[in-house]
Amino acid sequence: MTTLKLNKKPADAPTMEAPRAPVRRADPAKRSRVAAPASMLTKPDTKSSVNGERRKPAASETAPRERIARPPSRPRDATGRDTPRRGGKQRDGFEQGEFNRNRATNPRFSPKPVASNPELPRLSKRMAELGLCSRREADEWIVNGWVKVNGVVIDALGTRVPPDASIEVSGSAQQAQSESVTILLHKPVGYVSGQAEDGYEPAVVLIRPENQWQEAQHDPTQPKFKRGHLKGLAPAGRLDIDSTGLLIFTQDGRIARQLIGEDSRIEKEYLVRVEGDLSEEGLRKLNHGLELDGVRLKPAKVSWQNEDQLRFVLREGRKRQIRRMCELVGLKVTGLKRVRIGRVALGKLPPGQWRYLRQGEQF
Repeated sequence: MTTLKLNKKPADAPTMEAPRAPVRRADPAKRSRVAAPASMLTKPDTKSSVNGERRKPAASETAPRERIARPPSRPRDATGRDTPRRGGKQRDGFEQGEFNRNRATNPRFSPKPVASNPELPRLSKRMAELGLCSRREADEWIVNGWVKVNGVVIDALGTRVPPDASIEVSGSAQQAQSESVTILLHKPVGYVSGQAEDGYEPAVVLIRPENQWQEAQHDPTQPKFKRGHLKGLAPAGRLDIDSTGLLIFTQDGRIARQLIGEDSRIEKEYLVRVEGDLSEEGLRKLNHGLELDGVRLKPAKVSWQNEDQLRFVLREGRKRQIRRMCELVGLKVTGLKRVRIGRVALGKLPPGQWRYLRQGEQF
């Protein structure tokens, strides 16, 4: 076994300490946390020294600068100016007053734009008046460049034309119009005529291939159903949710205008089941003499169909008109069915089924 012995320093040997760096006292100015050092406040004069040598400033640098004289301010001239919208101050030359809102006398307003020949009808309206199409169709034809006025193609909406202008429609427009369809639907109770409301479906959802009337499918003149026939298909008239009978859907603007236009004179026939007693005076009022919402109704044709059913023939279609008319004479309507529109009758069309308008049928 080997034993290692370590040399120990004697106790009386002097201890050698490592040399320490001299202590440098901090400048009192640098120790101040309030005032910044002077070296940070002064910037070196770079303009007056070149390569560390101070240069003498030029005379132009030491000379005082001349102040530029400004023209004296002039008071604002308020001649011919109107009182501003929010009033003004005396120093601006205005007097407190009300703002002149008359465009004719106030020059601050730009003149109101005036349409060219505003007394002339628009092209789309003139085409509808001539029975060529509806206004919506006219706008589409004009944008597509299918309309000529006095031999010139018109493709700008809102164009006004004289009443005696010659209007021509291209074959493309006529072809598009000939492909439009009109559908007759026997609307059952529980469907609304237009958009869905209060959880009830619109009647247009019934126009499906499986709901087409079987007898009409065997008619060679009837077109075959296409999904495109539903595009732009709109109801031409209304029928209450609790009423049944003939409801027309069409893509043809001419037919829509004919049935529900402001100048429409198409008759609509209804069979109305009622409860209550009707006097001769009440029957006379149903034919002519009643008002709804302060507007006098057009003359109607009302007669007894049987002991509990009335026959109505109207030339207008106010909202719930027949029911409100009957209430005014003490009757309660328990059933309402539309059986004819113009010269087109409901016939044997079953409830919930539909057919196309036949060739040669006209309202």
